[in-house]
Amino acid sequence: MTDLRPVGYIIGLLTTALGLAMLIPALVDFLAGDSHWQSLVEASIICVTVGVLLSMAARDSLGKTLTLRQSFILTSAVWLALPAFGALPFMIGAPHLGFTDAYFEAMSGVTTTGTTAIAKLDDLPLSINLWRGILQWLGGLGIIIVAMIFLPVMKVGGMQFFRSEGFDTLGKVLPRAREISRALIQIYLGLTVLCTMAFLFAGMAPYPAVLHALTTISTGGFSSEDASFGAYQGLPEYVAAVFMLLAAMPFIRFVQLIGGHSGPLWRDPQVRAFLRWHLYAIMAIVIYRLWRHEDPIEPTIRETIFNVVSTFTGTGYSSVDVTAWGHMAFVILIVVGLIGGCTASTGCSVKVFRYLILIQSIKAQIRRLYSPHRITLIRYDGRPVEDGVVNSVIAFFSFFILSFGLLIVALTLTGLETRTALTAAWTAIANVGPCWGPEVTANGSVSRFPDSAKWLMIFGMFLGRLELMSVLVLFLPRFWRD
Repeated sequence: MTDLRPVGYIIGLLTTALGLAMLIPALVDFLAGDSHWQSLVEASIICVTVGVLLSMAARDSLGKTLTLRQSFILTSAVWLALPAFGALPFMIGAPHLGFTDAYFEAMSGVTTTGTTAIAKLDDLPLSINLWRGILQWLGGLGIIIVAMIFLPVMKVGGMQFFRSEGFDTLGKVLPRAREISRALIQIYLGLTVLCTMAFLFAGMAPYPAVLHALTTISTGGFSSEDASFGAYQGLPEYVAAVFMLLAAMPFIRFVQLIGGHSGPLWRDPQVRAFLRWHLYAIMAIVIYRLWRHEDPIEPTIRETIFNVVSTFTGTGYSSVDVTAWGHMAFVILIVVGLIGGCTASTGCSVKVFRYLILIQSIKAQIRRLYSPHRITLIRYDGRPVEDGVVNSVIAFFSFFILSFGLLIVALTLTGLETRTALTAAWTAIANVGPCWGPEVTANGSVSRFPDSAKWLMIFGMFLGRLELMSVLVLFLPRFWRD
């Protein structure tokens, strides 16, 4: 019988912390003279009470090391439980959502997807929009820690290749998981502060600057405006593009950079491919738009840079209607959304690392066809890649494509138009954010979707954010056998 007390203890602590975090937006409403702060306080009391009771009930597990099985259970349980408690402010106060829409909004926040179930964002209290941003910020931080500490140990999707990245390569700098977490949190906080200051310099007011810094560094994409980033066109778009790029790069490289080691960042194959592929996509769309529409050069370049980076990194902001750019540009955006950011970042989707391994694997297989007796090693960053890593990456791609296809079919069966179902599945399982189709509202909301479609998207967001394997393993009967 699996001992779930360590899992319950950690979830209790995190729920308590989540409840305390609700007091921040409550304070904003209180200072603004909005009585809505009382709803946040009520939700906070519920979360803190449940969290404290749960952690007290499981306190006997304090100090025990998590087993591999407990790690799998904890990873999924956290991303299921926290959205349930994070949904409380959406139900108790404005906008008074039902449980399905509230849980959808919270799951979209914690998984940093960015798709909203709220039909009108402009009319929300300051506290609710800020709470949406806080959920994404906390979710982005959580996924970095999971990617650096849990996924390599659990050997999910080839992440075991990075097991030495945090524990061996950095030597005495970061010898333990706790120190890795502390360093990552410091980098995350630092980038958030810098992003806020940059938005202020670009002309944003303090409130939207803070809110959009939270959702930019988390590559979440929630905005307080129905027009998303269309309300902040100009210099803020360039600022956001820079910080979205930084947030989707490996955070462990920033830790090394702060420690005086800049080489690993500039030599990292992920970073180089990530930036190079951005350049290719931006150039292709700019040339296509200038040739097709003969638009003004500066707005064309700015809008393309911003929206390509936003989609590539999985942030999901939009500043213009990208569907008006033409079919080729739209297809490019769909493709880059399926690539995503780097490992150990807040970026989502498949990740650049896995594409690089897949490309090397295909090249090696082609070499074996014309040189069957030749020993062909797959290398990444100068290091040989074990067969287990390659097999994990290929298995991940297979499950990703299969899950993506099944989700499209399932969403179509709920009554959604085909284009809507395709982009809804894409945005959910890749945690990208934007969705297009006749059932989508002007501000990108899925509020008009049937509840069955929303729950399918919730499962897709959950599955995609935890990189599929760590969730699917829980459905194996053998996993639960002692």
